[in-house]
Amino acid sequence: MNAGWQRRAIGDVCDVVNGGTPKTGVKEYWDGPHQWITPAEMGKRATPYIDQTERTITDAGMQNSSARLLPQQSVILSSRAPIGHLVINTQPMATNQGCKGLVPRDGLDSKYLYYYLASIVPLLNDLGTGATFKELSGGKLKEVPVPVAPLPEQHRIVAILDDAFDGIATAKANAEKNLQNARALFESHLQSAFTERSEGWVAKPLGNCCEFENGDRGVNYPNKSARTESGVPFINAGHLTEDGLDMECMDFISKERFDLLGAGKVRPRDILFCLRGSLGKFASVGDLLQGAIASSLVIVRPKSEILDGFLLAYFRSGLCVEMINRFRNGAAQPNLSANSLKQFIVPVPPLSEQGRIVGELESLRAETQRLESLYRQKLTALDELKKSLLHQAFAGKLTEHTGKEAMA
Repeated sequence: MNAGWQRRAIGDVCDVVNGGTPKTGVKEYWDGPHQWITPAEMGKRATPYIDQTERTITDAGMQNSSARLLPQQSVILSSRAPIGHLVINTQPMATNQGCKGLVPRDGLDSKYLYYYLASIVPLLNDLGTGATFKELSGGKLKEVPVPVAPLPEQHRIVAILDDAFDGIATAKANAEKNLQNARALFESHLQSAFTERSEGWVAKPLGNCCEFENGDRGVNYPNKSARTESGVPFINAGHLTEDGLDMECMDFISKERFDLLGAGKVRPRDILFCLRGSLGKFASVGDLLQGAIASSLVIVRPKSEILDGFLLAYFRSGLCVEMINRFRNGAAQPNLSANSLKQFIVPVPPLSEQGRIVGELESLRAETQRLESLYRQKLTALDELKKSLLHQAFAGKLTEHTGKEAMA
């Protein structure tokens, strides 16, 4: 620790204030002049500061609950569900019981405290206890040590971090925009593939160009007790991904159980489509030689007039989304029947054009995925940079040069 720094407990340098919630059924307690925040609202914040909250409480609400007003420039920490959201209030504000208000005493800058708490969220989580969900008690929080630098040094550190984090926020926004643009480019090409049609395209019901097979729903259907650690894959909606089947979390049934099934057995290149739950989710089984499907799925088996790659592109397209919205049933849990799926209209070009479209889309999709991977790596690196700067700041190693070099 640098000369002039002191290690103090939070309880020695802050007043720690608990929150509370007025009875929600008493109208007179709500929609008053006092701001009142919860961990859920804190989690939506994009900046450290807050002056207005989604809900407010009245004087009567304050008097008839354990909620207490925090002075402006306090640091509010969510202490449960989850532990670690942070804001600084720029107006007097109360909190619910899932928060702790930290009111810095003289000699401790609120933004400095905010940044320090942000740097130790894993420690705060480790200090939480509870069976249903972790909660950080006021007693434990008061014992947490804070490296208290001289006040001018606190201001210097905050200024460097502010500048660096502004730069990181800009870089993250650019990376996220690039990520969205890469996806949008693929979606645009995908939609144009089905809307810019030349001669020879024929609109057909899906039932005319594919075969369908439901899972076996009879006495031999493999319920959870029939699952095994290895054997023949038993595929449900959770195993369907954009790139095929997720074999790492696959369920299995025995070969003997599989042989008893009368339907729902996949063949290589089959496409699986989800009829309920994750409605519209789909995936190719690829080269899988054996597998059985859950009752929420249907096998879609392309006939010779349509390529499986073209059918996958159709399932990704807006045309398929329109069909799902037209034929789905149920409000609480939307679903489709296999007979409804057979009525989906699909525009089918000649096989040679299908092949050209599939080749172009697959090349573009591979490039899009490459770019998405690069942008995700950039976002991860920026998050790690923030952690590194915070660590350096409270180890007394942060300089103006360090902050500028980090964003170079």
